[in-house]
Amino acid sequence: MEEDSTEEIVKPMWKRVARYLGDWAIALVFTALGFWLISTWRTPNLPDTAPSWQLENLDGEKVTLADYEGQTVVLNFWATWCEPCLMEIPEFVKFSEAHPDIPVLGVAVDGTLPKLKRFQKQHGISYPILKADSKIQKEYKVSSLPMTVIIGPDGEVKDVHVGIMMAKQLEWATN
Repeated sequence: MEEDSTEEIVKPMWKRVARYLGDWAIALVFTALGFWLISTWRTPNLPDTAPSWQLENLDGEKVTLADYEGQTVVLNFWATWCEPCLMEIPEFVKFSEAHPDIPVLGVAVDGTLPKLKRFQKQHGISYPILKADSKIQKEYKVSSLPMTVIIGPDGEVKDVHVGIMMAKQLEWATN
């Protein structure tokens, strides 16, 4: 008789645990789907050919998209106050060091050149940082941060990603 009572207790407990785990799995799937839909909805529709630009680097020198003709280029739009931007910086550093043939350019939408220099040093950013102007923000339709644009060697926009981008995503997008 004791065996029956133990089975009666254990069996419903396993059903409750299975139901609980199933509910969590469903919640995670719908959450991931929601994030994907939101990021897709926020992703701007850019022209096939990347708009040209001329920006200043942190040394005050002019840099243009034409300087990178024939190369795949990663443009990462970010801001110093943007927490998700800060979270992805180590991924971009890792990617840029693993792929020196693919220029990664951080395009800062805020800050002065001296502030951005301090920020670069403080956060160990090894790739170049450029100071955005209103023209590039308008032409690339930057409305959410972070936003990453992959430009192919032929100047074609290969990918646009709104939100945190990981090194593996960068590898996939640049191949």
